[in-house]
Amino acid sequence: MRFFKNEYAYNYPFIAVSLAYFLRYSNPYAQHVLATDVIERFIDPNTRRLHSTRLHLKQTKIPSSILKLLYKGSASDHSTKSYILETSIVDPTEGWMSTESRNLEWTGILSVVERQQYQRLRASENAQGQERIPLDPNSEQTVFHTNISLHSSLGEDKFLSDRTYTNREEEWFTRSFVSALSAIGIKRAIELIGVKRTREAVSKGAKGMNLVLERLRTGGITCVLEGIRQDRRAAF
Repeated sequence: MRFFKNEYAYNYPFIAVSLAYFLRYSNPYAQHVLATDVIERFIDPNTRRLHSTRLHLKQTKIPSSILKLLYKGSASDHSTKSYILETSIVDPTEGWMSTESRNLEWTGILSVVERQQYQRLRASENAQGQERIPLDPNSEQTVFHTNISLHSSLGEDKFLSDRTYTNREEEWFTRSFVSALSAIGIKRAIELIGVKRTREAVSKGAKGMNLVLERLRTGGITCVLEGIRQDRRAAF
């Protein structure tokens, strides 16, 4: 299993960042997101927190060396479509948002779970809660933390499943041990590729969010929706 962590600060108030999060698709840095559907959305009457569950359809290019391992077909350009389940909780009063995203397909090849935390940060505080000199008494930042775990379970049951190959214990153990070593090497390679792509995706995600936030600042919701329309037209 591999882990990836990142921290970033948006120079926008929390209310703008949380809104941009739900309006971030589509943008030029996320043209692989084909569609987004809201499955459930409600406000908890006790906590007044907004709970959302969304489903994203994404298209991703897969390295040719891994294509042979997939149990589904893929396009001639080595691309495949998959669904991502996203859950989120927003507390506008306390100024925080917690999200979790996970892939619903290809989990046997690589399971990716991304947990994000957005937190309001006043101008008189830094990320560690220490006082600092405010540049603008009315300014506000939003700190973003992401923790991503990547795990490939490819070949984990290979050792046991090969037991039916022969009744000779020594031959069974030798063949299964070699198969297990090969599977471990493949798993590590897949996880490392996943980490590299995750690092690139996090960087593009921050750029996309900043673009949406700038559209909000300059033209409000109308500008954001027009931008989404133009980006989708360009993507398709």
